[in-house]
Amino acid sequence: MRLVWTVMFALASSAAFAASPEDDYIAARDKAIAAIAALNTANAPVETLDAADAKARSDLEGRLSTLLGPLAVADFPATGTINLESLSDADVGYGMLDGLRYAKSDDGPSLVATTRGLLGRWLQSRAADTDTGLRLPTGIDEAVKLDAFYTQAINSDAAFSGTLDFPLKKPEGADIAMARLGGWTQDVGPIYEQQVVVTLVKGNSVMIASAPAAPAVPRIAACDALWTSANDTAQKLAAQASEQNDEKAYDTANAAWEKGDGDYRACMSQNLPGDPAFPALVAQAQQLADHMAGK
Repeated sequence: MRLVWTVMFALASSAAFAASPEDDYIAARDKAIAAIAALNTANAPVETLDAADAKARSDLEGRLSTLLGPLAVADFPATGTINLESLSDADVGYGMLDGLRYAKSDDGPSLVATTRGLLGRWLQSRAADTDTGLRLPTGIDEAVKLDAFYTQAINSDAAFSGTLDFPLKKPEGADIAMARLGGWTQDVGPIYEQQVVVTLVKGNSVMIASAPAAPAVPRIAACDALWTSANDTAQKLAAQASEQNDEKAYDTANAAWEKGDGDYRACMSQNLPGDPAFPALVAQAQQLADHMAGK
């Protein structure tokens, strides 16, 4: 009888410490990253690196598909592709959020789905980043309020610049519901083609949807005037810096651009809620959240 209990205890212990599907995915991802890093160190041909990256991401995509199951959100396809764009730390698209991306077209709405566990691990890795400019808080509530979260999680070639947060009614059963208006850019200044971005956490499910603002975000003359004035000032400072080859003058010009960008976005945040288009934008964000919650 003692032997039986010993065997049962051993089996129970091994089950308790068995790797979860998320553990298996992370282990496979890290192994693939290490293998590709070794190829980079060995100066392998680009074709070899690309083939290894594509094969590994295909395997990880399959693992994530099993982990997440089919998507059931209105207006999005049931199957997705891996959100990670590269497994090489030398490439743009490395280190994005582990999950699947769902979209019917490159220009239309897209949705990235993951689990609370995978998001938590990803935030832990971002919090430990040696580059302080890339660090994120470990708490989901805090992270989803930051432009840097969307920049690093769901896009690879531009930074997210937020305009304002929408007043959103949390769908029934949701733990976190966050809606933002903003856009991706590689420069400071107005973003005229903006996106409605909604993050929903419900149980173990995490979804981040992004859709072109409908209607388009209106231009507000007072805000445009603020940016035009700041841009003119910065352009003059930059021209002087170029003539004098003065690094400090360049810094002054960049500071003027940054201030102008901040003032423009603050103006939009203050004035847009009073524009006739605003209720429709809020309704778009709410519908996205409701669909993501299963309504």
